[in-house]
Amino acid sequence: MGRSFEGHGRSDRPPGRTAEAAQRTAAVQECVRVLGNVLADALAIDVHGTDLQTLKRAPRRAPPTVSPTDLEAHPGPIWDAFVPHPPGRLRWWGAERRFARRLACAEDRFAEAIERHRAAEENRRERVTQALRDQVERQRRLDEATADQHARIDAYERLVVNRDRAAVMRYFQKALDRVAEPLDFPRRRRVRYVPESTLLALEWDLPDVSVVPAEASYRYDRSADTVLAVPREAAELRRLYQQLVAQLALRALHLVFGNDRYGVVDTVVFNGMVESVDLTTGQTVRPCLITLRATREQFQALVLDQLDPVACVRHYFAAEVSRHPEELQPVEPVLEFDLADPRTIEAVDVISEIDSRPNLLELSPESFEHLVHNLLTRMGLESRLFRRGTDGGIDCVAYDPRPITGGKFVVQAKLWTRTVPPSAVRDLFGTVVDAGATKGILITTSGFGPTSYQFATGKPLQLIDGTALLSLCHSHNIPARIIPRAS
Repeated sequence: MGRSFEGHGRSDRPPGRTAEAAQRTAAVQECVRVLGNVLADALAIDVHGTDLQTLKRAPRRAPPTVSPTDLEAHPGPIWDAFVPHPPGRLRWWGAERRFARRLACAEDRFAEAIERHRAAEENRRERVTQALRDQVERQRRLDEATADQHARIDAYERLVVNRDRAAVMRYFQKALDRVAEPLDFPRRRRVRYVPESTLLALEWDLPDVSVVPAEASYRYDRSADTVLAVPREAAELRRLYQQLVAQLALRALHLVFGNDRYGVVDTVVFNGMVESVDLTTGQTVRPCLITLRATREQFQALVLDQLDPVACVRHYFAAEVSRHPEELQPVEPVLEFDLADPRTIEAVDVISEIDSRPNLLELSPESFEHLVHNLLTRMGLESRLFRRGTDGGIDCVAYDPRPITGGKFVVQAKLWTRTVPPSAVRDLFGTVVDAGATKGILITTSGFGPTSYQFATGKPLQLIDGTALLSLCHSHNIPARIIPRAS
């Protein structure tokens, strides 16, 4: 009869090494399981935005400052405790005089005790009165502090509801900062808000490909008497990492729309970044490995616990996903995060009237087209303006000489204060097709709605709203600001 490796007696495979290989294999499999369940684990947690009213502190009561011993009046002196005993029946000579002296002395001590008690009571009443005044003052200060905190919460909530740029950014930054990451993933995530387009831009740091175990399993090598790793195939490593990146992107959309209690975000742009070292140069790089744009309507149609994450982001959201993330091969973001940075459009002076930068809304349509032409030229594009009324829907044509990303771009400039309608975006796409252009660019001083972004998804269209326009102007030394005209 054959002999089992794990049987009694002599064994060719030490049980300890076999168990070690099994344990290490199980650990690798558990890590892969966790990576595959990142989205499912996020869906298992109820996500709801913070009701800012719940941040209000409950009213506080000032602690009592009166000593318990001072709350009640202290009993005064009693004459019976002072009066001397009168002489007995057998009265010696001079007893009456001695008793009279003792009685007079007792009366003096009693009078002094009454005065001390009166002074003590007066002091006690003054202490109680002062303590009560102090307590009232402390309560007043507490009430003022509570009212001030409540007023600040109300003001903050009004700003969020009214889509104030800084307030909405703060709201979502705090919400996303509270989210825990599995397996010590990077926690760096940045938020920018574009109120003109009700768009929230995310720059989210992702773990690099090393988060996926390079080992598929472990086995015991009897000849070398050691536990060896069985390497994971490169294609499988890439597939698992791409699945993880797609899950993290969908998870971010789930968190943003779930936290949007006040309905201020209609479109989300997600740029997934990886901070790593380029082995060819040794320098730290931050390539974008996934980028997508999603509207609320698109996202709400998803059944997140039944879809394939990679297929969803690639085909449904037309996301750009790095084909070789292990080589840090980047993709071009659908929206550069810095173009949604509000710091580039803050007023130079508190009083806008003394700000020397030109207000784009005060330009004529022709002057605005010239500004756009100037901007494109400074960006390194060869651009040519069309005469107004004879352009067939084209304000400017720009040529990018780069061999891969370049080409012929048709540009339209909209000097508007209202949201650009989806029809303008559809018309631009038609113009791109008719002109055989590589890309269509629509630049406006206002913003775009979610329907426009949804139509542009997966098409060679770039939508540049007022915030992005000012950011581009700022980065290319063109002074500009956008101040709506007083109504």
